[in-house]
Amino acid sequence: MSRDTNQTVRRRRVFYFPGYDPVHSRKYRELYRKEAAAQAAVSGYEISLKGRQTKASYGWRIEAGMDGQQVTSDMEVMVWSDIVRNSMSNSIPATYRQLGHVAWTYIASGALWRLMRLRKGPVIAALYPVVFLLAQLLLAIGLAWGLGALGAALAGTAGLIAGVGLGLGAGGLAIRWFRVHDNLFYIYYLLHNYAYSAQHQGVTPADLAARLAEFTDIIAGALQEDVDEVLIVGHSSGAHLAVSVLADLIRSGRVPETGPALALLTLGQVVPMVAFLPRAYELRADLQYLSARDELTWIDVTAPGDGCTFALCDPVTVCGVAPEGKRWPLVVSAAFSKTLKPETWARLRWKFFRLHFQYLCAFDAPGDYDYFAITAGPRLLADRYAGRQPSKSRIEAAVSKYTSVQPA
Repeated sequence: MSRDTNQTVRRRRVFYFPGYDPVHSRKYRELYRKEAAAQAAVSGYEISLKGRQTKASYGWRIEAGMDGQQVTSDMEVMVWSDIVRNSMSNSIPATYRQLGHVAWTYIASGALWRLMRLRKGPVIAALYPVVFLLAQLLLAIGLAWGLGALGAALAGTAGLIAGVGLGLGAGGLAIRWFRVHDNLFYIYYLLHNYAYSAQHQGVTPADLAARLAEFTDIIAGALQEDVDEVLIVGHSSGAHLAVSVLADLIRSGRVPETGPALALLTLGQVVPMVAFLPRAYELRADLQYLSARDELTWIDVTAPGDGCTFALCDPVTVCGVAPEGKRWPLVVSAAFSKTLKPETWARLRWKFFRLHFQYLCAFDAPGDYDYFAITAGPRLLADRYAGRQPSKSRIEAAVSKYTSVQPA
């Protein structure tokens, strides 16, 4: 795209793609409000939020004063939480059926072993609900067996039946207790997350595909507006959704040559969890296509301290689809252990799910990654990372067993 790379951003549109999250989008507004104020206190700039100013289904306006310049950014959440909620079964038997399907999909396809060669953290996160749910089931069976044996010893056949029934009842209550308190354990949440990706072996579900088409239209409209930058932010599983939307947008010729700068920021991505599956042809094709385009700037930020992401894994190369002339993404580290104070790092280090959201939060000593300066400041994403070298510890080995971008 032809434009002045030294241009100052005065107006920006930001589109945020959340991960697999059933919670209302106001969560992200309040997180932004709280953490922006904290970062402003550290970094010495001004930032404030106002109510929705566009036709966005859910968004807010950001007014910022940074580096002596005033910037207005309109941020919109690409809402798919309703799809997430509909995909989450409230039935315990249905959850165990999902458990079997997820385990079979990742093990039988060989994807699990390949993923472990990249980073063990996300794989452990995937196995955690499997192990925990099986343990609960074994607990229920063990209680039934133990109380049944006790009942048989005390009262014969009648005692056996009563003991088994009592044991199964107690086990069922234990399973239900964990289900009700999943906000403490994330067992069911994680299982539903991986089950949603695995249900069609990597094919985008029809309801989500339709929603992504709507998102594409929304972003295409923003590219026709009088703004300096259109910034797409994809967090967690929202990263690969953003990749697919931008690939479709560019393929369809809807990025004007003299329009706003187009930028993609992927944070804490888990792309391989989907792209390594046998039938993820479209996602692999989108990764391959987008990685060679000059219509955008694509920065991928992860951190080894985040155990829920494929930290510093180039999402294109590890999937085995890097083309000749690959340009993107630029893989950089948020370096939590360096950008957070020792006491902050010590407090958060074992809070795995909180750390997975650190990219959206304030840092004690931000380097070139400052989420609020990127989304609300006067510099283009391209300018901020111009000349930046990729992380030396990035992983670029082609690991995926499945690399085809279309069915045979």
